[in-house]
Amino acid sequence: MKNKKAITFLVVILFSVAFVLGACGDDKTSGTDGDSKVIKFMHLWPEGSSKTHNEIVNEIIANFESENPGVKVELEVLSNEQYKDKIQVLSTSDELPDVGMTWAAGYLEPYVNGKKFAPLDDLLAGDLADSFVAGTAEAYAIDGKTYGLPLELNIATIFYNKQIFDEYGLEEPSTLDELEEVIQTLNDNGIAPIALGNKDRWTGSLWYMYLADRIGGSDVLTNAINRTGTFEDPALVQAAEEIQNLVNMDAFVKGFNGLADEEAKSMFMNEQSAMYLIATWDLPNYTTNEDVPQEFRDSVGYFHFPTVDGKGDMNSFVGGPGVGLFVSENSDVKEEAKEFVSFFVQQWGEKSVTQAGVIPATKLDVASLELPQMYVDVLENLNAASNLTLFADVQMSPDAAQVHLDMIQAIFGNEATPEEFTKAHEDALSAEE
Repeated sequence: MKNKKAITFLVVILFSVAFVLGACGDDKTSGTDGDSKVIKFMHLWPEGSSKTHNEIVNEIIANFESENPGVKVELEVLSNEQYKDKIQVLSTSDELPDVGMTWAAGYLEPYVNGKKFAPLDDLLAGDLADSFVAGTAEAYAIDGKTYGLPLELNIATIFYNKQIFDEYGLEEPSTLDELEEVIQTLNDNGIAPIALGNKDRWTGSLWYMYLADRIGGSDVLTNAINRTGTFEDPALVQAAEEIQNLVNMDAFVKGFNGLADEEAKSMFMNEQSAMYLIATWDLPNYTTNEDVPQEFRDSVGYFHFPTVDGKGDMNSFVGGPGVGLFVSENSDVKEEAKEFVSFFVQQWGEKSVTQAGVIPATKLDVASLELPQMYVDVLENLNAASNLTLFADVQMSPDAAQVHLDMIQAIFGNEATPEEFTKAHEDALSAEE
């Protein structure tokens, strides 16, 4: 799972994008309800922040119940961070929902090692045979068995407000120096340059990962994590230094370390900041979400993360398979839960594209669909991608990921030196060898 080459292969071969993040469940008493069987399902797309995703889920559930009259789906919806916290608590008491959401690689491992998730290879050999973009389902495999089925693929890009850029004569930067010039101009004119909600920490990790990639190449961070390299590599130290350079020149909105990502997103969408680095799960807000004013959607563009000191491949992206579905190993309705997962994946593909502007992990006949231009542009970028590096906290074990996220907030808060930042990572990772 830490094999980035498999993920690179999937990206160069095909397309990818869209959202990632959690959902959750309550007290689990799945099984029967009178003459019906009940599947408990938890997801992470609340109506308020993920309206189109939420609507698609409800449609799929209604369709499934219509086609399976003896089965009901009982739903619980939580925000991303709430979901992650609750799913961890439920797993310790064997009260996981029958179907829930998970992420790949390091996030998945403790649940598999604890025998919490059921293998889903029978679905891949059945109705879902040859349904997924190459490499996506493999991202959820451990020791030759698949424990989750991905719904989306994502890459991170820097979205920006074209009207603000035009007003101050700014152009899309292709180098870090040019980005810093844009930041300075915006600050000189009283415009907050970059929206960042680093209370959630993975948001700041995106900035660090890209700087590491551009300074040290596409392998340097992954090699440090998988232990074929070291986190004290000079490129990883320099990436932390560049983070603090950006902080010290007021690149980010005030109070960014205490803001949640949802708050930062609102600042960008309310035109209170000019730029916002986020993954393409946010594409609907800039393309198909009719709750967002058309004028704002028309004003949003994006650019690739710039090079640093002439180094770095701008076709190398941070991203990877997004959230996926799992089935609880201890479910009382395991077969029905698997049928629901198979049904969900099959219906999600085209619905997610046409209704939410999301690129799914399943194969599609893109030419047969009418897609927003930004969506088409992202697909073309992915077809030309040289590399896709999986999100750092997803690559790591939960314990190492916690250290990473804590140190991300520390380096952005000027509470750790670059050397302390990298040493903390090296100590955490080497302790697991």
